[in-house]
Amino acid sequence: MPFDFDAVSTPFRMQPGLRRLTPGATQLTPTHIGDAHLREKLAVLTQHAGQALLSAPSFDARPALLALCEQATRDADAFTVDAHGVHSAPRLGWSLHGDEPIGDGPSEIGARLRALPAAWRLPALLSLAFAEDFAVIDGATGRIPWLAVCLPSHWSPEEKVGRHFAEVHAPVADNQTLITASDHLAQLVTGTDRWERFVWTVTPRSALDNHPARCGPTQWDADSTPWFRTEHQTFIPVPEHRQAVFTIHVEVQPLAQVIDSAERARRLHDAIASMSPAVLAYRSLSVPRERLLAWLARRATAADA
Repeated sequence: MPFDFDAVSTPFRMQPGLRRLTPGATQLTPTHIGDAHLREKLAVLTQHAGQALLSAPSFDARPALLALCEQATRDADAFTVDAHGVHSAPRLGWSLHGDEPIGDGPSEIGARLRALPAAWRLPALLSLAFAEDFAVIDGATGRIPWLAVCLPSHWSPEEKVGRHFAEVHAPVADNQTLITASDHLAQLVTGTDRWERFVWTVTPRSALDNHPARCGPTQWDADSTPWFRTEHQTFIPVPEHRQAVFTIHVEVQPLAQVIDSAERARRLHDAIASMSPAVLAYRSLSVPRERLLAWLARRATAADA
């Protein structure tokens, strides 16, 4: 689903921003051979699988994986499960017969699946078949016991696995609303309704994978090209287990391409202008703030002319 620019609001606040999904709305986005999501995810699973595929000790991910597979088969022709339990990603040319990868698609995909422990092959196939990353939220404990996250937005999945929802958001600037609502949010998204939210930032990086150990600190300079990084987050409920699968679809586009109207330029200008110093620092926007605001103001004026 395209980013909803109405999520850019003023004054900017770090808040849940949840809304109910439209009934029947898709929650997963198929990848295609050669696209950036598949390419970067495969690189992470090849070189850094231990930082992406994570589970708390003794956690049983099977109910959540079943719900994820069911959603995957509803949303597109990118994933199927047959009567014999064979899981297939037709666009990738690979299937899992039990735990055994079978297929004639790109050899590097099959090699990567075979190199993983058997229990992680299905999550890896789902991760490669769709642009989204995945995590499980446990409503009973408020914790995040399982993750398959290849494209984090400058956070480390290996530091979040098994931690409480409030702990996960502790480093977020101006986070009081999120922390106060954490238990309620965990209960809400693990109920029967489906929810979504949008988040955004401006960054000098065009890569989808922004794990801090792999990309280092964010550095802006005079020649940096600004990119608009967004996430469409949804929740696939597993109510009988008081869980939900949290999906994260990252997209990165040139800011100049996204800001295609005076209204968008003014909206983003006002949102950035209203950010607190703490939020600007957390989002690495303190340095480029004035340059971005000036550019957006010019863009708004030019579009009006």
